[in-house]
Amino acid sequence: MDGHESARDVYRQALPVVLVSLVAGLFAGTILGSETMRSGIESVPGILLLLPAFLATRGGVYGSLGARLSTGLHQGLIEPTFELDRRLTNAIVASFLNGMVVSVFIAVITYFSLFLLGRQGNLFELVGIMLVAGFLSAVLMLSVLITVIFVGYRRGLNPDNVIGPVVTTLGDVFGVLFLLVGIYAVGVIT
Repeated sequence: MDGHESARDVYRQALPVVLVSLVAGLFAGTILGSETMRSGIESVPGILLLLPAFLATRGGVYGSLGARLSTGLHQGLIEPTFELDRRLTNAIVASFLNGMVVSVFIAVITYFSLFLLGRQGNLFELVGIMLVAGFLSAVLMLSVLITVIFVGYRRGLNPDNVIGPVVTTLGDVFGVLFLLVGIYAVGVIT
């Protein structure tokens, strides 16, 4: 990568990813509007309150990882191989921990927000749902993100051009899906 991409190059690399992101976003909306999701939302007070924060933090936490990896590749500090070195391992672990901590924090803030609004909520249920959704989304996002960045880079794509749509798409589609999985997984336990 010479760092002197034209607007046309950026457009050519980003457009297919943005189009896939659009279709996947519609799929996320379909999941969110499904009868199964609606009944899950109705069964757990606070889910709609935490949903936007959960989806936004997927983009923030894993978008940061994508930017870190992209910079490392451009600077030659990280090789586009699937061998763990210290830098790559540290970036992955930090992102995973950030994602999990933020997920629990969202559950706690949601519980206290419900309390302040005079509504009932179950802290352990919210935390359990967010742990399940946070863990599943972390594993998926880390795996897909690293694969897309490394494979794309080796094929001549600039990760900076594709990482934003990939992160937001994965976060939205699988965030909603894994939140639903969390609702039902915790519902079975409690």
